[in-house]
Amino acid sequence: MEIFADYHTHTKYSHGKGTVLDNVAQAVKIGLEVVGISDHGPAHMMGIGIKGLHILDRIRAEINTSMQLYPTVKVKLGAEANIISIEGDIDIPQEYQDKLDFLQVGLHVMVRPLRWSDGLNRLSAHYLRGFSAGFSRKSRLLNTEALINAVYRHKIDIITHPHHRFNIDSKELARACAQQNTAFEINTSHRNMTVELVELAANEGVDFVIGSDAHHPKRVGDFEYGVALAKMAGLSVEQIRNARRLV
Repeated sequence: MEIFADYHTHTKYSHGKGTVLDNVAQAVKIGLEVVGISDHGPAHMMGIGIKGLHILDRIRAEINTSMQLYPTVKVKLGAEANIISIEGDIDIPQEYQDKLDFLQVGLHVMVRPLRWSDGLNRLSAHYLRGFSAGFSRKSRLLNTEALINAVYRHKIDIITHPHHRFNIDSKELARACAQQNTAFEINTSHRNMTVELVELAANEGVDFVIGSDAHHPKRVGDFEYGVALAKMAGLSVEQIRNARRLV
């Protein structure tokens, strides 16, 4: 199995250490055919997200320059959008979604919600889930509802690191993703997926993408853990969108 694309890389514009050009250069160095620049959406607080939607236009310009310098690699503009409401609103509006080559969405902490009452409701259940079964159930229901609503409301290519930090119903989410042609990410940075979770999601017909979630250029294309997990779970090459058979 060969992974030919890394769709999940970050730059200095959102919590990353390198530039667009740094990530592209590393992708070329290790022989990738495609690399995606997928910085955090602007609702991510504490300096983690992009400083404004206009940054996406700046990244696109740097991508165009990078492809002129490295014509052997396709560089795609993406975003790792944040869910900002239970109803599935995200922090990348439609006009900017239309400018992207692909869209990733994930649940994160320290995200500015659309409504503070909504955000406090979900996050309080999240942080109190260890204190009672009731809070745990509530957290799981709210997280799953927010993700599924987002999947049905937006054309999402990939759900990033499902199960990282947040309790969700993988079966229900995978069912929705399969219907909407949205892939589950096997994230090699957080390593949140297990063989059992991959098998459960695969049984619902969902596709997968293996992503590095690189926050440093040296981690671009780091797929070892994801490939090993995919093999242990019995995934075929056809079930992984950025994989192909070795010839």
